[in-house]
Amino acid sequence: MPPRKDTDASANVPSFYGAELRFKREAAGLTLEQLAEGSFRGVPFLSQIERGERRMPLDLAQHVDQRLGTDGFFARRCEDARKAKQSGHAEYFADVAEMEKYAESIEDWAPMIIPGLLQTRSYANAVVRTSLPWLPPETVEKQVAARLDRAKLWEREERPSFWVVLHESLIRKPLLPSEEMAVQLDHIAQVINRNQGVLQILPETAVAHPFMMGMIRTMTFPDAPPVVYTEGLHSGQLIDYPALVKNYRRSYDLLRAAALPPDASLAMVERTAEDYRNGKHRA
Repeated sequence: MPPRKDTDASANVPSFYGAELRFKREAAGLTLEQLAEGSFRGVPFLSQIERGERRMPLDLAQHVDQRLGTDGFFARRCEDARKAKQSGHAEYFADVAEMEKYAESIEDWAPMIIPGLLQTRSYANAVVRTSLPWLPPETVEKQVAARLDRAKLWEREERPSFWVVLHESLIRKPLLPSEEMAVQLDHIAQVINRNQGVLQILPETAVAHPFMMGMIRTMTFPDAPPVVYTEGLHSGQLIDYPALVKNYRRSYDLLRAAALPPDASLAMVERTAEDYRNGKHRA
């Protein structure tokens, strides 16, 4: 068995919270299975909290306090960890943003918006302002900065493998002025090339496909079960139930089969960027 990788408790508030949870659990002589018993939560969920990757819901914090005899500590502090984890992200996305730092692989399906890990500042700004027009400028900037900060993932020596399927409309129907759209598409190509990622375009002619209902993301980890994230308007859901995750991943394989080959997809993005730059693009 490989040695356990301890959480760096000094990294941030959720990591400190998780490290303290592990310390108290082990001091009580309990396994993750024993602590999870009766909580209606799975062992992978608790393990990810201990690693600082997911937030502790209040009901689970209360259960942990009762089992560990910690006098309400985890219930009192779970709100602090939640706020620290958000860091400019929507509450429902905060766990996802944290988990992607530890992912071994990330697979995205983007039918409506270019994924955050591929967005330029101009594109991120347009998405936030369009979807949440009531936000004050300082909040918009905070959310845009949080999105761009996530892309530091690509600067790490050890980074996840990346596979993304984009709907063709995302490159054909510009969200930005032509020159800025050209920069956005160039950026996608650069990220894919620099990171040996895989990009596929689902053509607009592909009317029927497995994910007609919305976006999904699958993440795998070296030391935890895979998860799936789905998102709608103002809400998102993390799914770790193994049977459901398996079905989502099978559907993603079918989506890849329906999309254009990687070489042809990348060439389409690069060619469309050039058309935007030269004023030749027609939506």
